[in-house]
Amino acid sequence: MPWKRLIKEWAIYAGIMAAILIIVFRDAGRLLPILGGLLVSGPIYFLFGAVLAKFGYQRKTLAELRTPRAAPPGSTDAAEPAARAKPAPTKRTSSGPSNRPRSKRRCPASSPSTPADVLVGMVKTHLPE
Repeated sequence: MPWKRLIKEWAIYAGIMAAILIIVFRDAGRLLPILGGLLVSGPIYFLFGAVLAKFGYQRKTLAELRTPRAAPPGSTDAAEPAARAKPAPTKRTSSGPSNRPRSKRRCPASSPSTPADVLVGMVKTHLPE
């Protein structure tokens, strides 16, 4: 468990927050409980860090973040994307029959195109000859 690192990180956080709180809250009656809460945050931070370390969490240091590690031998480089195989067709991607409703067919050119022609056609079909 990197206790020194946790203590150093919390001390930096507590120092910065204490300076900000002293500037914002100048009234000593309100400042003391707030600074007390800041001091209580230390053990909570250490406990949280210990639980995470118990589960195997290990955060990278700044030096590790600056210099990228060499890739493990089995992994591929992110700069060279591997050629992906085309996935098998599914109902949604196949060129077979679909469930999409078909568009209505347009009337042939000989059908009436104006409302008056439609009315004349309706009258002719419903009247006895």
